[in-house]
Amino acid sequence: MKKTISILLLVLVLSCGSANGQIAIKLNALYALCGVVNPQVEAAFSPHSTLAIDATFSPWRSVNNRHLFFGMFNGEYRYYIKSAMNGFYGAFNAGAMGFDINKPYLFQNGKILGFNHNYGKGFGLTVGVGIGYQHAFARRWTVDAFVAVAYMRSWYNGYRPNGEVVMNPQGHEDYTHPDPFNGSSEIMPLKAGVSIGYKIFGGKRGAKSN
Repeated sequence: MKKTISILLLVLVLSCGSANGQIAIKLNALYALCGVVNPQVEAAFSPHSTLAIDATFSPWRSVNNRHLFFGMFNGEYRYYIKSAMNGFYGAFNAGAMGFDINKPYLFQNGKILGFNHNYGKGFGLTVGVGIGYQHAFARRWTVDAFVAVAYMRSWYNGYRPNGEVVMNPQGHEDYTHPDPFNGSSEIMPLKAGVSIGYKIFGGKRGAKSN
């Protein structure tokens, strides 16, 4: 986590020379209500484009006997239709994560959201797209609503609820030597939220969004 914070601060310092000087720091209020930390830094480098980086950390090692302990680092390019940090935008993102979780699933077994019985420990990479809308208010404050999906590729060991490693995961049943290291790929929701931000550079007294 310390390395992630250092990276965020480094990008923040380097971004001070951005084209129009707009830099905002944000916190995902929706995640915070669930006890998940998701800070973000966004900096404009052209009249319509910004670079956003964020770190997500879930400290929950067990919730209702489900593992939900993970960390993620994500970088995102955003293109705003109206102007940087103002209005609707489309985004491309890429990131990396480490996890100890029961894998979630959507709209299966009669449930909107469910979790697999076994859990996995490993790491993964993501690349995806997103959309959002950002609105400025007061002197320097912004609210940013967004959602993104991504192609995820992950590598992990699977475990049963009692902690026993799964030596022959799905697809490995016919291996001559048992191999617990598994992999998977899927397209899944990557992130969603409503972040509250503060422009440490670029805010103007009496400025209003159009």
